[in-house]
Amino acid sequence: MLRSVKELFGYDIQATDDQIGHVHDFFFEDDQWAIRYMIADTGPWLLGRRVLISLTALGVPSWDTQTFPVSLTREEIENGPEVDADKPVSRQQQLELQEYFGWPIYWGTDAHSPGSRVVGVKPDIVAEDSVADAGLEELDGNHLKIEPEEQGDPHLRSMREVIGYAIDASDGKIGDVDDFIVEDEDWKVRYLVVDTGALLPGRRVLLSTDWIKWFRHEQGEVRVDLTRVAIKNSPEYHPGQPVNRAYEDTLYDYYGRPKYWERKRGSERAL
Repeated sequence: MLRSVKELFGYDIQATDDQIGHVHDFFFEDDQWAIRYMIADTGPWLLGRRVLISLTALGVPSWDTQTFPVSLTREEIENGPEVDADKPVSRQQQLELQEYFGWPIYWGTDAHSPGSRVVGVKPDIVAEDSVADAGLEELDGNHLKIEPEEQGDPHLRSMREVIGYAIDASDGKIGDVDDFIVEDEDWKVRYLVVDTGALLPGRRVLLSTDWIKWFRHEQGEVRVDLTRVAIKNSPEYHPGQPVNRAYEDTLYDYYGRPKYWERKRGSERAL
């Protein structure tokens, strides 16, 4: 089911034995378009401490009760490693969380060097400046090694941070990021909700994450491979209404772009 992220902000988090706080934010990978962690605000229980909860521990949120179940106990959360969710989160900190909670690691590991991690990507698809900025170095021609001293995962981003980024079309600014639409089965980010602002006050449209060219986090910008006119005339999105397959069909047909669910079915048949 496709859900609005902003709708989930503030939901009560229900551990297996008690309530533990509320949903404050999510961390997602801006190169994989996947949510990796919920940021839980524990309120007065842990003196306002915010904790990271892996997507593998997330249940299915309830619209009716505005609760979000997680497969953890209060004691597990209270005794877990402390991570300052208001600062960049390093891979080392993520490893400590995953070791304590028994969560699977979503990136590769180098079995020969416990202090190092490797990312399963080819160096030739990573820009040289991205490698340097991320604290990466070429390892063996097939992988990249992340040094233990890294200060933060360069692709792990707060959704609250990105909401408000400017949307730059191929011929100029079109609006701002207003929300995200995610699938609650695998927590993939499918769409950005764009507030068209002064161009069309009060009108919101969806842009598939497949059409995003790049982020510029320092400038607070997202570049999309579409024109302002195309976005202006695209099917309108109404917050509070479900994003169903009929709407998605209309959206993709309008842009003449391949549909992600058809590619997904093709991949499954190939297996």
